[in-house]
Amino acid sequence: MSAEPIVEPVMTQVDPIDLLNAIEKASPMPIRPEYIEGTAIVPPQPNDNHNDGAFELAVQFFNAGFDLAGMGNGYRAADKDGGTMALLIPDFYVRRRKASELDESYRRTHKGWHPVDMISLVGEVTSSNHWTDTGPKLRTYAAAGVSVYVLVNRETRTAHCYTTPRRGPHQGVLRRRDQGRPRRSAPPSRAVPHAGHGTVPQGLTGPGLPTARSPHRPRG
Repeated sequence: MSAEPIVEPVMTQVDPIDLLNAIEKASPMPIRPEYIEGTAIVPPQPNDNHNDGAFELAVQFFNAGFDLAGMGNGYRAADKDGGTMALLIPDFYVRRRKASELDESYRRTHKGWHPVDMISLVGEVTSSNHWTDTGPKLRTYAAAGVSVYVLVNRETRTAHCYTTPRRGPHQGVLRRRDQGRPRRSAPPSRAVPHAGHGTVPQGLTGPGLPTARSPHRPRG
């Protein structure tokens, strides 16, 4: 994103889904707010550069053999009592599965939000609001059990890959691996994707992450 998000603490008696719907209706421009760590966050409208980078990354994952790579869906994480813990809209993701009838029923029940266990990898393209992506979102995705979190910083031209979430009493923790712009001599399996260049690491496999099929090959 390109500006600071608007944050608003949420009263516990308010359904976060209803609150975000009310915020969307009241906004004079199209927005997609999120609910993270008890706070409604209205991210700034993404510019063309942001959307172009996120789309390229999703396409790179698809071309590397992850058929269920995509972007656009919103996901709900529930706490142990079934209440809404978080409402998240990743910039791009890799799903574990296509939506089943049960998943679609869940989405209708929760007013458009899919279950978070559908996704195994999420990615965020960030810049000035880096603190949101490296703090609240990182902890929330870890607590929700998402296997891989890829964070792309357009300003520093670096990519950060967090894996192996562990659930704790207060927050999740992920092991972090940082990569900058891949060198020309580096083998593709070591490169971490980031906006505008790079490839998807072949090592992005593990518990919860689908095995990639053979990468797409250009025609001709």
